[in-house]
Amino acid sequence: MIVDSALYRHGSRVAVDCHSHEYDTLRSQVEGPGDFVWVGLYKPSESELSDVAAAFGLHPLAVEDALKAHQRPKLERYDDSLFFVLRTLWYVDADDAVETGEINLFMGEDFVITVRHGRGSELHSARSFLESDASVLTHGPSAVVYAVCDTVVDRYLEVMDELQIDVDEVEESVFSPARTNDSIRIYTLKREISEVRRAVLPLREPLRRLSVGGVRGVKEDSAPFFRDVADHLTQCAEIVDSLDGLLSTAFNAHLARIQVQQNDDTRKISAGVALVAAPTLIAGVYGMNFEHMPELGWLLGYPMAVGLMMLTSGGLWMFFKRSGWL
Repeated sequence: MIVDSALYRHGSRVAVDCHSHEYDTLRSQVEGPGDFVWVGLYKPSESELSDVAAAFGLHPLAVEDALKAHQRPKLERYDDSLFFVLRTLWYVDADDAVETGEINLFMGEDFVITVRHGRGSELHSARSFLESDASVLTHGPSAVVYAVCDTVVDRYLEVMDELQIDVDEVEESVFSPARTNDSIRIYTLKREISEVRRAVLPLREPLRRLSVGGVRGVKEDSAPFFRDVADHLTQCAEIVDSLDGLLSTAFNAHLARIQVQQNDDTRKISAGVALVAAPTLIAGVYGMNFEHMPELGWLLGYPMAVGLMMLTSGGLWMFFKRSGWL
């Protein structure tokens, strides 16, 4: 599906007399340096992407990657165009889950093609930002690459904030007095962080190359903008490592608490057995009915046996209470 297509000249959007899918006509209206076309696609079919590829001369291998949409973040050059893959993230609060999508970006001297997959990969905000700031848009296709990267990485930071809340909740639950079963949620969060890691870490090298002006076709004076995005990405990577470490520590603490609780349970069970065993022993002795047991013929023999049971149980109960077993 074609989301939007436009011609930009000197930092402004220019009205064109053609339909959004008439790519050849749209591109033919590029008049000189600084003019470029930005075509935005969302989950295009093979035929739609083939039409775009034919109009802008996209490499077939890059087109195949953009169509399958299961790529690792990367930055590659094909002939006279760049192919840039970014993973998108968004947080689903109802499921406490991180969902992923993908943006495939083709950049040439006079065009940018963005191919989006996943409902959380919107670029309308990036387009609106560029169209409202002519000073940035005058950088041409490089400005679009920057705006896309900035939008994606800003969404990473939003996801980091939500994951931080989840990790804080897990820590609070693990160290609460109540007995909780946090292992399932800890495992789920570690899997979500693993998804985030696969999106964030591979993107560092492409952004490093862009931030030092080492990519042919991207204007060198755009490097400061990419450095800002790279700083935010580094911040995300540090948060990912921190959250992963906190979850590992919380899981170890959860296991330690379970062991302590099991030890407490064992001590309480042992104490309870001892409280029952002592009276049972006394009752067993006096239930043997030997002929020459002196207490058998004694008038106070029964009260003495019962009292001895109560005294022994009471003494054991006080001992276990003081020692913390009960």
